[in-house]
Parts: sequence; structure tokens; C-alpha cells
Amino acid sequence: MKIVRNIIITLIIGFIVYYFTLPAININSFGFWAFLVFLIFTYNLISAVTKLKNVSKKIFNSNHIEIKPSSKVDLILWSSILVIFGGIIVLNIICSPIFNAKSYHNRIAVDETGSFLEDIEEVDFSRLPLIDKASSKVLGDRVMGQMSELVSQFSVSEQYKQINYNDSIVRVTPLEYASTYKWFSNRKEGVKGYIIVDSVTGEATLQKLEKGMKYVESAHFNENLYRKLRFSYPTTNFGSISFEIDNEGNPYYIIPTIKYTAVGLKAKVTGAIILDPITGESEKYDLKDVPSWVDNVHDADLLIEQLDDWGTYKGGYFNSIFGQKNVVNTTDGYNYLVMNDDVYLYTGITSVVADESNLGFVLTNMRTGETKYYVVPGAEEYSAMSSAEGQVQDMKYKSTFPLLINLNGKPTYVVSLKDSSGLVKMYAFIDVKDYQKVVATDSSKGIQAAAQNYLTNASFEIKEDELTTKTITVSNITTANINGNTYYYIESTEGQKYRVSILLSDNLPFTKQGDTLNISYKRESTVTEIDKIN
Repeated sequence: MKIVRNIIITLIIGFIVYYFTLPAININSFGFWAFLVFLIFTYNLISAVTKLKNVSKKIFNSNHIEIKPSSKVDLILWSSILVIFGGIIVLNIICSPIFNAKSYHNRIAVDETGSFLEDIEEVDFSRLPLIDKASSKVLGDRVMGQMSELVSQFSVSEQYKQINYNDSIVRVTPLEYASTYKWFSNRKEGVKGYIIVDSVTGEATLQKLEKGMKYVESAHFNENLYRKLRFSYPTTNFGSISFEIDNEGNPYYIIPTIKYTAVGLKAKVTGAIILDPITGESEKYDLKDVPSWVDNVHDADLLIEQLDDWGTYKGGYFNSIFGQKNVVNTTDGYNYLVMNDDVYLYTGITSVVADESNLGFVLTNMRTGETKYYVVPGAEEYSAMSSAEGQVQDMKYKSTFPLLINLNGKPTYVVSLKDSSGLVKMYAFIDVKDYQKVVATDSSKGIQAAAQNYLTNASFEIKEDELTTKTITVSNITTANINGNTYYYIESTEGQKYRVSILLSDNLPFTKQGDTLNISYKRESTVTEIDKIN
């Protein structure tokens, strides 16, 4: 009977602990084994207390006390704790990169055949996310502060996830209960909205909901988001939770499902759970079946970990430590680009020996995990950031992490320069291959004017073997003044359109219909930028 009683007490304590810690009941989860060890330890502790109590009674009732050795069950249970921890250590060493370097290198499939100029389209400034997470938070908090009826009851989550919402690039974040008391007083109606910040224009809005979100991270007891998920999927390992909205503006939480090797090693995303925070309904998807409106299935930090393993273990484990031949790592930072209705993580690839230069960069689809590596040698991102800050050092603006764009056929970094309050004051463009070529422009003039200012004022060396030479006949020619600089827009008799700065030729003002021009350019596009007039 004592054993049964001890087991019941252990299970009651275990349920209480499980209710608050919520480990996955999965043999690949370290949390599961930690919880199992806790149960064994708790049972042994209760059993020891029971025996101690019995010994105390005998002290008062008898002069003769017989100390019995621990039972075999006790010894087995205490030994099992050492076996569990020892087994995990041995198994994880066997499954570590020491013996499985190739497997770690192949954690993520990286396509290395891509071409920057072929795959990365000329930048569309109307789809360039210039407002980073920190600035989005400033803008979102400002909007929340204007809602007096909400600010006393709710706070703003730190999520601010980058998504593509109806062809607009935005960051979204939910409201949360401001405190436990505020949860008690507002739980019937739920959390009544979320914040959207346009990553291009910086416009921030608070979107109110007709029905409030019941299952959120700041709720308690069975309405807590994590508890709702764990009770629905007790054996599933979860990744980092993201808040997103679908194309109709309905809120959802996206929870990646994770598979581990051994215990907690080599995490891999296998799919996602999509949970409706209003109703609590959820559905589990395999990775290939995740709806296209979802943008964040792969966590950025996990992708960086996988990319680092890909670059570190190319030549095996011992090469990663000693020879370090062809060993590369990601740079210390990342940003996001939006292409083809998907969000991509961007980060540079540099030699394992810190030398302030990049060998190239990778783009990873945050939904599918598809990854491409582009060989684009140039300045490491933090060198470019320092160069941009140096242009405005008297103003003490701080640079955001760069975005790598295709500007006029050249790999180019673009950064936002922010003041101490986190507001964007200037845009800076930096040549990837030569980070000393940097031009900063007041953000009030717009990003396109800043780009044109860079193209006009940055001195680029033109390589003849990169240019295409052609003779055209002028069908029509007009002028335009952009940011104080004169440009000529020419249409040839073939119907092709060209743009050229007056700085390239003093004869342009005298060019008329019917004249022929011998021009050179890097590549033809909708409006081809002329690099040289012969």
C-alpha cells in the first residue's frame, strides 16, 4: 500500500510540474528525459521520507532498531538516473559532428549554381523592406500609445514578424495582456487586435478584431497558447512560434514542428501547426503542404545554425578545427528580402578567419527552407555599415543591417541610418566590392532619389569586357531633372528605351531625332541605363 501511495503522490506532483513546464513526451526531447528523471527523483525522495518516518516511530516504540538496506527497487531507480544521463551523453557524442560531419554538412540543401544577375531581379524600391524590427517596434508602440482605451489593458508583443501581406511587405505583432490581473478582467472578450507596420513606408496601424484572441502567450491556465498546443500535440517538438495574418487579415500562430537526432541534436523542421487564436482550432501540416500565405516556418536562428554547419563541416570534423580548408561561416547578422510572394532570409558568407570580407551570400526561403548560395565577393556587412556611419559621423546615426540588392546590374548594399530614437533619417548605398564607395541621402527625398544620387555621385570603374556596345538611331528624346541631376530618356527606332546622365556627354543637349549614337551598357532592361557614349 505504501508503494501505491508513493506512486500516487509522485504522479500528482508530476502532473502539477508537467502542467507548468509542458515538455514534449518524445524520446528525442531533452525536456522529456529531464521530466522523467524528476519523477524518479521525486518518487525516491518520497520513499526515503516514508522510511525515515517509520524509523522515527521505532525509535520511540522500541530500544532495538534494525536498519534495513535499501531495496533492489530503490537501487535500480537511483541507478536509472545515472544511466539516463550517461546514455544521453554517450548517444549524443556518437551522433555528434565528430563522427557525423558529413551529415551535419548536409543538414540544409544549398544550391550553389545560382547567378546573382540572372536570379536577383533589378531592385523594385516599392518592395524593399527598409524599416527594420527595431524601428517597427518604435512605430508600433507609438500607435499603441494613442489608443488610451487599450494601452491600460494590453501591451505590444515583441514579435514583429516580417510577412508578405497581399503583396505588401509588413511586420505584424499581436497585443498581449498587460498583466495577470488584466487577463482576469479581459479574458471573456480576449485580445482585441494586432499591429501592422508597413516595412516600406513605415505606416503603422492597429487592426481591431470583432472577436478577441483567446489563446495567446500571455494568457493563463488552459487558455495559455503553449498549454493549448501541448495538450493538443503532446508528443510533438515545437519550434519558435510566429504570429502571422492570412490574406483576409485573420490572425494565426505558426508553430514549426521539429525532428531531432539523438536527444536535442540537429534540429530539422518537418512541418507546421497553424492555430487560430480566436477559436483555438489548429491543424498540422507536412512541410510541403504548408499554405502559401504562411511566411515563417523556419526560424532564422535555426537556419543560421544549419548554414554554419554546412560551411564548417565541408571537409570533415578535424579539418574544421585544424586545416580549416574551405571552412566558411555566416556573418554576424541577417536581414530579410521579399521575392515572388515569399520572405527570404539573407546573410553573408565569410571565411572562418575574420578578414572583413565576404565570399558571397545566401538566400533561404523562410517557408520552404530552399536555399541558394551566390558567389559575390565583397565587403563584409559590418564594414559596409561602419562606412555608411562614417559618412554621417557628426550626426551619430546608426546603420541597420544591410540589404543586398541588384542596382543597375551591380551588387549593392542599402542601409537605413537611424537617430537615437530609432527613426530613419537617411538612406545609404554602398558598393559591395568597394565599401569606400558610399553615398548617403536624406530619407525625406525618398529611396529612389537616394539610389539615383548614389549612381550619379559614386565613381565606378567601368570594365570594357562587361559592356555591350551598340549603335542606335534616336526616335524620340526627352529630359528630366532627378534630385538636381539632368537625365536624357531616349527611345530608339527599334522601340528600346534608354536613360543616360548628362555627365557622360556634353553633346546630349544637341542630340535630336534621327541622330545615331554609339552606346555601351551592361545589360538591356525595360529602361536600359547607358554607361558610356563612344
